[in-house]
Amino acid sequence: MKKIFIAIALVALICACTKKQEQKDTKVIGKPNVEVKDGRFTPEVMWSLGKMGEKTVSPDGKQIAYTVTYYDMAENKGNAEIYLLPTDEGEAVQLTTTAQSEFNLVWQDDHTLLFCRDNEIRSMDVKTKVEKTIGTFENGLEGFKLAPDGKSIVYITTIPVKRPEHLQKLYEGLDKTTGRINEDLMYRHWDNWVDEIPQIFLAKFDGGKVDVKHSVAIIDSTFECPMRPWGGVEQYNYSPDSKTIAYTCRKKTGYDYAHSTNSDIYLYDIENGTTKNLCPDNMGYDQNPVFSHDGKYIAWESMERDGYESDLIRLMVMDLTTGERTNMSENFDYYFTGISWTDDDKEILGVVYYRGTDQIFACNRETKEFRQISYGYHDVHSFELADGKLYADQVSMQYPSEIYVYNLTDDKGEGKKLSAINDDILSQVRMGKVEEHWIKTVDGQDMLTWLIYPYDYDSTKIYPALLYCEGGPQSEVGQFWSTRWNFMVMSGGGYFIIAPNRRGTVGFGQAWTEEISGDYGGLCMQDYMTAADYFTDNVKQIDKERLGACGASFGGYSVYWLAGHNHDVKGYNDGRRFKALLAHNGMFNFEQQYLETEEMWFDNWDIGGPYWDWNNPQVKKSYANSPHLFVDKWNAPICVIHSEFDFRIVASEGMAAYNAAQMRHIPSRYLYFPDETHWVLRPQNSLLWHRNFLDWFDTNLK
Repeated sequence: MKKIFIAIALVALICACTKKQEQKDTKVIGKPNVEVKDGRFTPEVMWSLGKMGEKTVSPDGKQIAYTVTYYDMAENKGNAEIYLLPTDEGEAVQLTTTAQSEFNLVWQDDHTLLFCRDNEIRSMDVKTKVEKTIGTFENGLEGFKLAPDGKSIVYITTIPVKRPEHLQKLYEGLDKTTGRINEDLMYRHWDNWVDEIPQIFLAKFDGGKVDVKHSVAIIDSTFECPMRPWGGVEQYNYSPDSKTIAYTCRKKTGYDYAHSTNSDIYLYDIENGTTKNLCPDNMGYDQNPVFSHDGKYIAWESMERDGYESDLIRLMVMDLTTGERTNMSENFDYYFTGISWTDDDKEILGVVYYRGTDQIFACNRETKEFRQISYGYHDVHSFELADGKLYADQVSMQYPSEIYVYNLTDDKGEGKKLSAINDDILSQVRMGKVEEHWIKTVDGQDMLTWLIYPYDYDSTKIYPALLYCEGGPQSEVGQFWSTRWNFMVMSGGGYFIIAPNRRGTVGFGQAWTEEISGDYGGLCMQDYMTAADYFTDNVKQIDKERLGACGASFGGYSVYWLAGHNHDVKGYNDGRRFKALLAHNGMFNFEQQYLETEEMWFDNWDIGGPYWDWNNPQVKKSYANSPHLFVDKWNAPICVIHSEFDFRIVASEGMAAYNAAQMRHIPSRYLYFPDETHWVLRPQNSLLWHRNFLDWFDTNLK
């Protein structure tokens, strides 16, 4: 399912460096030497690239510290190192060379960088590279923020969830039992059993040592902050005078937590230890608060409706003197995320999901008018303002994260590339061309569809094609770069890729996004078939009789659904639109899915509720489109992939789909990962995933 803070979660999961390790890694993983053959972008080349994790600009605006992770396939892991790049001209310098990953970079002053390694906060003089430990956290460390006055920090650690006394007594003398007794919902979340929850603690800092021993818990130990599974340090912030902490929290547990998205913004007074809720009357997600520089205002991201994770992300601003709250997005129909203020507090900056790309926008605090700063075929993940310049972490379908710089005054500026993390490898690669197409849907609307060409494209040849089905379902097919679904790997395999922003994707107005809820088998599926037919009919280099479909999560559901509606299709020789299919971690049986997933509010909103509520017309419509009801119509080879630690769509969904194909004697393959989640993150598992992906479609389409 779609989530906003995927990049944050990936950094935390891949680095795996928030807990004290029983046995420290000893091998340093560095940048590999790579020679690309024939210009083809393969999964192996993809995993040789460095992955930028985070960045921060020094207070004087002259240097950018950032992390890059390199991977060792034999070791089946990677580790992040810190680099330093001048903001004007010059080469990047590597600051750390360790076997452990560094993360959470924070400037203490122009020459002193604070960061996390394992369960420590470290300090480094970037001129001499001399390090020292300023704090050790026995319960683990997920991140921290430094107060503006430099006299305290707020850090994230985890605390164990205590069993109720009446259950605890059952465990007496059973220190080796693995049994779990639960009496409430939300006992597992995303990819983990809820045995511990994140908490934020306040600790004094004298500039050289953090007083961990006397740290103070800011919230009740019953509740989590930041919110799982995506939240990090962006979910809380200091006021400019360092006297107040604003934080995000969904103060619910168990059944209530599983059925609600109602989080709020709280102000914690450090001196008095008192807490105030800024938005008790808003029922949806409120998160990621940021104070203005003068301390008079606070802005945050806000959704209006409870139980709907894909409601419009509005820019909310409160006058802290009067308590007046203003919806700045009243006349703006696009998600606004990653908030920061300009130095004069006249504008609020953010990343906007805008018509198939993620761009930097600015909102005038007084007029509520929005202006677009960045422009182009790219996605901006995050940015930081320093001395009138915006330093952005930017990707596209054709390149992984690099640092680009924009001017605050830019009007749809193209940006200037500063870093060169992977230039030496990518210069050897021929990437597939990316085209933007707007095509008409069955109901006459305009739909953006990306067409990606094969890397070795020759206009005199004919190529197979793949229809890419997006997950979410309320996410976008933007200019993303990923080691999970990578269009250049598919292009390197010799395929055209058809990637529609079908009904339900974000960035095209909220009405387009909301058309998918309660209608999983309706217009969104028509959009997929329309896109497939449009390009196979109009691009003569696409072989219409060698078309496949692939996708994950909702995209996996889409593949299962399309498999059951792949017969008697006009315009195809044997009536089959798709000749091969691949579904990763997809929903197969809605009745099964409803009772096995963990965030119940999602299915309640998007499907309509439990399958036993047959008086609800939306329930009838939704469950009637469960893919398992159409298995008798399956007629094309299908590959099913699923992972054991996917608690959003559990592994039995994939097993059921594969077994159904086998019992119908449909050519099929099942790839199962006992140690992966909704995503496949481990290097060797990912490489197997991609090799299997290409082999499956090569076998059936070439």
